[in-house]
Amino acid sequence: MSKRILWINPITTDLFNQTFAEEFQKVKQPDTIVDVVSLVPANGPIHLEYNCYEVMIMPELLKLIKKAEEDGYDAAIIGCFYDPILRAAREVSKKMVVTAPAEASLHIATTLGESVSIVVGRRKWIPEMKENVHKYGFADKLASFKSIDLGVHDFQKDHHETSSRIKQAAKEAVDKDGADVIILGCTMEFGFYNEVQKEIGVPVIDASLAPLKYAEFLVEIKQKFNWSHSKLVGYQSPPEKEVFHWGLF
Repeated sequence: MSKRILWINPITTDLFNQTFAEEFQKVKQPDTIVDVVSLVPANGPIHLEYNCYEVMIMPELLKLIKKAEEDGYDAAIIGCFYDPILRAAREVSKKMVVTAPAEASLHIATTLGESVSIVVGRRKWIPEMKENVHKYGFADKLASFKSIDLGVHDFQKDHHETSSRIKQAAKEAVDKDGADVIILGCTMEFGFYNEVQKEIGVPVIDASLAPLKYAEFLVEIKQKFNWSHSKLVGYQSPPEKEVFHWGLF
């Protein structure tokens, strides 16, 4: 069966949408259709480096998740390593599976190795990302966070400089922190995993490719075995009566 997956860049610029779409075409399964979109407002945050920016995009992002299911998508990916509103998205989605970069990358990384280090742009990002590592149950697998002092829109400006910084951080994580798997902790770190992996000698997880492959897996096990997000407890959907009465969507 075919799979329709929507990658959502939860920002208000489409600057990298085409690039993501082209990268996904290279690695997706033959029966997978991947669409890439951004949020609609033209004057909102173009990155989510601050928690207050993250809060600003949440209502629009939630509406887009709801619309994706109505449009017949099998899966949606919230394309930011903070994994914003992942739990809320699974509440409003009744049948569609939803995932995000940190969750997907951590599940893959902790299967491939014993100890994980996450290479991020700025130190500012680490507290919230560390909260997610603990929330997902991988605290005992975390070797370290490594900051390379680059903002979201800096990663793709000078590829040589970015690659050099990632390699240095990854090598330190392996040699000093005991990591045997590296996660590139921002979706904008795309395009570097392979050369870093070859040089460092351990798996290096790309945070844009990991959730795409994880989403394909989640759709496949739903289609074949009907294994999907449980609606009994945490991901229980809100009552239709309240959603309609309050005009939420």
